[in-house]
Amino acid sequence: MGNYFDIYIVGIGGQGVLTIADILTLTATNKDIEINYYPTKGMAQRGGFVKAQLRIGRQPNKFSPSISEGGSDMIVSMELCETLRTIRYGKEGAKYVVLGNRWLPTEVMLGNAPYPEEELIVSEIKKSGGVPVVLSPELVPEYARPNLFLLGAAYGCSELNVFFSLEEIEDTIKNRWPRVAENNLKAFHAGMKAVNSL
Repeated sequence: MGNYFDIYIVGIGGQGVLTIADILTLTATNKDIEINYYPTKGMAQRGGFVKAQLRIGRQPNKFSPSISEGGSDMIVSMELCETLRTIRYGKEGAKYVVLGNRWLPTEVMLGNAPYPEEELIVSEIKKSGGVPVVLSPELVPEYARPNLFLLGAAYGCSELNVFFSLEEIEDTIKNRWPRVAENNLKAFHAGMKAVNSL
């Protein structure tokens, strides 16, 4: 890993993918850590694919804001099926932190295509040399924003703590939404607890 860490974050429009990226970017900026943030929204408002690529630190001789195939240290996914799109971007040994939400595309709802089973997705991650960490949506408390829950899980099981202390992430969350800071911090900590109990 060295002094850099590449993260690929994916999901569906409205799930808060870019908010996860915003929090990590703000935390890095507050610490004067170099970071590249490359969001792609597409048809996000219609439930389309959303991704954000974060490059924390500077890898020698790497200047592109986008992550190349086989280059990501961690994949964070808000939707089960969308995880499949990112497998080719993970390094050998990359963590795949996935919240098992299911957003059924039109073709699936019409019965014209199957939705991939969780077992298949886990198998594909393992085949690629990745490490799957799949969390059931039922673990997300009713009060919690699922994206902050997943951010807590990602922080709790990865090398993000090498770059950011727990207090630094917490400060960013508190300052972003002061009026609902308590619930948002509880959501973040619930994610950390869930992943640590797997």
